[in-house]
Amino acid sequence: MKRADLTEFEIEEEKLKLRIARKSNNNDPVVIQPQQSVNAVSQPPFPAPVLPPTSAQPSPTPSKEPDIDPEKCIKSPMVGTFYIAPSPDSDPFVKEGDSVTEDTTICIVEAMKVMNEIKAEKKGRISKVLISDGDTVEYGQPIFVLED
Repeated sequence: MKRADLTEFEIEEEKLKLRIARKSNNNDPVVIQPQQSVNAVSQPPFPAPVLPPTSAQPSPTPSKEPDIDPEKCIKSPMVGTFYIAPSPDSDPFVKEGDSVTEDTTICIVEAMKVMNEIKAEKKGRISKVLISDGDTVEYGQPIFVLED
């Protein structure tokens, strides 16, 4: 109000009247008078959302691979997006049947716009790729099964 050099402001809508006044330079008191019309009905500003009925069936749970030894899994070291190849038109880093060493790059996990190359950290042969390209992975989620 000072910037616009206003001493009084009043707004009136259907069911609400608001008047704000500030001290003028001659030290008059500040007056704030919210007023609501007599016939106002208390209503929420927006109607409550109507939700569709839910079925009694439980939501499907992600299927887990049966009989996978956790010791033979290569797990994601972080949360992010899994990429099997360095670019969409490139060959994958590894595929089922490939042999890897501790230093072999096996995939990329993108986290916060940073592409993190993931190393196998174990020797062996990739027997199964558990994640599809572009899927989100969680920390500690198995992404490959490695056989000796």
